[in-house]
Amino acid sequence: MLAFVLKRLGVALAMLVALSVLVFVLLRLAPGDPIDAYIDPSAALSRAEVEAMRAQLGLDQPLPVQYLAWAGQALRGDLGHSTQNRRAPVLQLIGERVGPTLLLVGTGLALAIVVGIGTGIVAAVRRDGAADIVLAVLAFLGISSPAFLTALVGLFLFSVRLGWAPSGGMATPGLPPSAADIGRHLVLPASIFAIGYAALFMRYMRASLLEVLGQDYVRTARAKGVREAWVVLKHAVRNALLPVVTLIGASIGAVVGGAVFIESVFNWPGMGLLLVNAVEARDYPIIMGATLVVGACVLLANLLTDIAYAAIDPRIRLT
Repeated sequence: MLAFVLKRLGVALAMLVALSVLVFVLLRLAPGDPIDAYIDPSAALSRAEVEAMRAQLGLDQPLPVQYLAWAGQALRGDLGHSTQNRRAPVLQLIGERVGPTLLLVGTGLALAIVVGIGTGIVAAVRRDGAADIVLAVLAFLGISSPAFLTALVGLFLFSVRLGWAPSGGMATPGLPPSAADIGRHLVLPASIFAIGYAALFMRYMRASLLEVLGQDYVRTARAKGVREAWVVLKHAVRNALLPVVTLIGASIGAVVGGAVFIESVFNWPGMGLLLVNAVEARDYPIIMGATLVVGACVLLANLLTDIAYAAIDPRIRLT
């Protein structure tokens, strides 16, 4: 088991390094000069002053040297300073945004699990009935609709037209922060965030439960006169949950990246919005730092999922 974990850890670290190299190179290949992000547009600098600033920042060095310098700082916990956002340390800005992102992602994922598994059970028990058909249509719409489109429609309908929820942000401006106010702002983005994943979990739960309901031990329980509700909840659902739990673990990495669209539409002050604003402002240190942190979270989630697989099924350790 230890050898399996070390092997997967090595693969994850290699992928993280590859991701940082790819993003670093793509940023340098983007149109424009990186030095422009460090210069105040209202300041009149001579060419000599610009070149001196370029040399000070190390932008006059070859690309591999620049990357190694950045990587060396990152290993020491220094991700640089923002070029636009108060010249604050990137690590500090990321730390301020991690909490809101975890709140949004955690709430949305929990909602998706509860709704997805619950509706999946209903769809399987009511197979080919009206409830199953309606849930199948809703699941198809939820899976096929892009996150940003669903977010825009939800924002227009529930905030603009109906006025049931705030249109954006995490708190009401001018009011002291409170759990109730944050909850009001959280309901709509978390619900929109959960739609696609709830639909996916529902379809997997339905398929898995239908397979289990056809097993011999379920028929035996029914033949003994056990009530149908008890057969489904105690005997079938517990065994049908394993593939769904596996899917949930595999989806955690994608969930982190999927928060970018929701945070952008609802102006939620998390990592996704920070990254989008940094791209618009060409704030290279934040782009690199935020990408590194998000990539590390995704790889960590995948690593933990692999370890869980290996703990459940020892045959996986041989792959």
